[in-house]
Amino acid sequence: MNYYQTELARIRNQFFAKEDLIKRVIQGKRFIDSNFSKRLNLNTIAGRAYIAKFHFIRTFKTFYGLTPHQYLTSVRIQNAKKLLRRNYNVTEVCLAVGFESVNSFTNLFKKITGTPPAFFRDRQNTKSNFR
Repeated sequence: MNYYQTELARIRNQFFAKEDLIKRVIQGKRFIDSNFSKRLNLNTIAGRAYIAKFHFIRTFKTFYGLTPHQYLTSVRIQNAKKLLRRNYNVTEVCLAVGFESVNSFTNLFKKITGTPPAFFRDRQNTKSNFR
Protein backbone atom coordinates (compact mmCIF):
# COMPACT_ATOMS: atom_id res chain seq x y z
CA MET A 1 0.00 0.00 0.00
CA ASN A 2 1.24 3.44 -0.80
CA TYR A 3 0.83 6.53 1.35
CA TYR A 4 -2.40 7.67 -0.30
CA GLN A 5 -4.07 4.30 0.02
CA THR A 6 -3.06 4.13 3.68
CA GLU A 7 -4.46 7.62 4.33
CA LEU A 8 -7.67 6.81 2.48
CA ALA A 9 -8.12 3.65 4.56
CA ARG A 10 -7.42 5.60 7.78
CA ILE A 11 -9.95 8.32 6.88
CA ARG A 12 -12.56 5.75 5.83
CA ASN A 13 -12.17 3.90 9.13
CA GLN A 14 -12.27 7.11 11.14
CA PHE A 15 -15.37 8.60 9.55
CA PHE A 16 -17.30 5.72 8.04
CA ALA A 17 -16.66 2.82 10.42
CA LYS A 18 -19.98 3.47 12.13
CA GLU A 19 -22.00 3.46 8.92
CA ASP A 20 -23.41 -0.02 9.63
CA LEU A 21 -24.24 0.98 13.19
CA ILE A 22 -26.04 4.10 11.96
CA LYS A 23 -28.11 1.99 9.56
CA ARG A 24 -29.05 -0.37 12.38
CA VAL A 25 -30.12 2.45 14.70
CA ILE A 26 -32.21 3.97 11.91
CA GLN A 27 -33.75 0.53 11.39
CA GLY A 28 -34.68 0.46 15.10
CA LYS A 29 -36.21 3.94 14.86
CA ARG A 30 -38.24 2.95 11.82
CA PHE A 31 -39.45 -0.12 13.69
CA ILE A 32 -40.69 2.15 16.49
CA ASP A 33 -42.34 4.48 13.97
CA SER A 34 -44.18 1.59 12.34
CA ASN A 35 -45.15 -0.28 15.50
CA PHE A 36 -45.69 2.41 18.15
CA SER A 37 -49.24 1.24 18.77
CA LYS A 38 -48.12 -2.26 19.73
CA ARG A 39 -46.68 -3.47 22.99
CA LEU A 40 -42.97 -2.81 22.49
CA ASN A 41 -40.02 -3.43 24.75
CA LEU A 42 -36.35 -2.67 24.44
CA ASN A 43 -35.39 -6.28 23.69
CA THR A 44 -37.74 -6.35 20.71
CA ILE A 45 -36.61 -2.99 19.32
CA ALA A 46 -32.88 -3.68 19.79
CA GLY A 47 -33.38 -7.15 18.35
CA ARG A 48 -34.88 -5.67 15.19
CA ALA A 49 -31.81 -3.44 14.93
CA TYR A 50 -29.47 -6.41 15.61
CA ILE A 51 -27.73 -4.52 18.43
CA ALA A 52 -27.32 -5.42 22.11
CA LYS A 53 -29.93 -3.48 24.05
CA PHE A 54 -27.63 -1.35 26.21
CA HIS A 55 -25.46 -0.47 23.21
CA PHE A 56 -28.64 0.36 21.30
CA ILE A 57 -29.80 2.73 24.06
CA ARG A 58 -26.47 4.59 24.12
CA THR A 59 -26.19 4.78 20.35
CA PHE A 60 -29.83 5.77 19.81
CA LYS A 61 -29.48 8.57 22.37
CA THR A 62 -26.28 9.77 20.71
CA PHE A 63 -27.99 10.02 17.32
CA TYR A 64 -31.46 11.24 18.33
CA GLY A 65 -30.95 12.93 21.70
CA LEU A 66 -33.57 10.68 23.33
CA THR A 67 -33.57 7.16 24.66
CA PRO A 68 -35.64 4.69 22.62
CA HIS A 69 -38.31 4.76 25.36
CA GLN A 70 -38.46 8.57 25.34
CA TYR A 71 -38.72 8.52 21.55
CA LEU A 72 -41.48 5.89 21.63
CA THR A 73 -43.39 8.01 24.14
CA SER A 74 -43.03 11.12 21.99
CA VAL A 75 -44.26 9.25 18.89
CA ARG A 76 -47.25 7.97 20.83
CA ILE A 77 -48.11 11.43 22.17
CA GLN A 78 -47.80 13.03 18.71
CA ASN A 79 -50.14 10.41 17.27
CA ALA A 80 -52.51 10.85 20.20
CA LYS A 81 -52.69 14.57 19.42
CA LYS A 82 -53.65 13.79 15.82
CA LEU A 83 -56.45 11.50 16.94
CA LEU A 84 -57.71 13.94 19.57
CA ARG A 85 -57.86 16.68 16.93
CA ARG A 86 -60.16 14.35 15.00
CA ASN A 87 -62.43 14.23 18.07
CA TYR A 88 -61.73 10.63 19.13
CA ASN A 89 -62.61 9.50 22.66
CA VAL A 90 -59.69 9.62 25.13
CA THR A 91 -59.96 5.90 25.90
CA GLU A 92 -59.95 5.04 22.18
CA VAL A 93 -56.91 7.23 21.64
CA CYS A 94 -55.11 5.73 24.62
CA LEU A 95 -55.50 2.20 23.29
CA ALA A 96 -54.90 3.18 19.65
CA VAL A 97 -51.47 4.65 20.36
CA GLY A 98 -50.26 1.78 22.51
CA PHE A 99 -50.93 2.77 26.11
CA GLU A 100 -52.57 0.18 28.32
CA SER A 101 -53.85 2.44 31.08
CA VAL A 102 -56.00 5.53 30.59
CA ASN A 103 -54.69 6.97 33.85
CA SER A 104 -51.04 6.64 32.87
CA PHE A 105 -51.81 7.99 29.39
CA THR A 106 -53.67 10.99 30.83
CA ASN A 107 -50.92 11.76 33.33
CA LEU A 108 -48.15 11.45 30.76
CA PHE A 109 -50.07 13.45 28.15
CA LYS A 110 -50.63 16.22 30.69
CA LYS A 111 -47.00 16.15 31.80
CA ILE A 112 -45.74 16.50 28.22
CA THR A 113 -48.33 18.88 26.75
CA GLY A 114 -49.38 20.75 29.86
CA THR A 115 -53.04 19.86 29.41
CA PRO A 116 -55.16 16.71 29.89
CA PRO A 117 -56.13 14.89 26.68
CA ALA A 118 -59.88 15.64 26.99
CA PHE A 119 -59.18 19.35 27.45
CA PHE A 120 -56.74 19.27 24.52
CA ARG A 121 -59.39 17.61 22.33
CA ASP A 122 -62.12 20.04 23.37
CA ARG A 123 -59.86 23.07 22.86
CA GLN A 124 -58.83 21.85 19.39
CA ASN A 125 -62.45 21.29 18.40
CA THR A 126 -63.48 24.69 19.74
CA LYS A 127 -60.75 26.34 17.64
CA SER A 128 -61.93 24.53 14.51
CA ASN A 129 -65.55 25.60 15.12
CA PHE A 130 -64.52 29.26 15.08
CA ARG A 131 -62.67 29.05 11.74
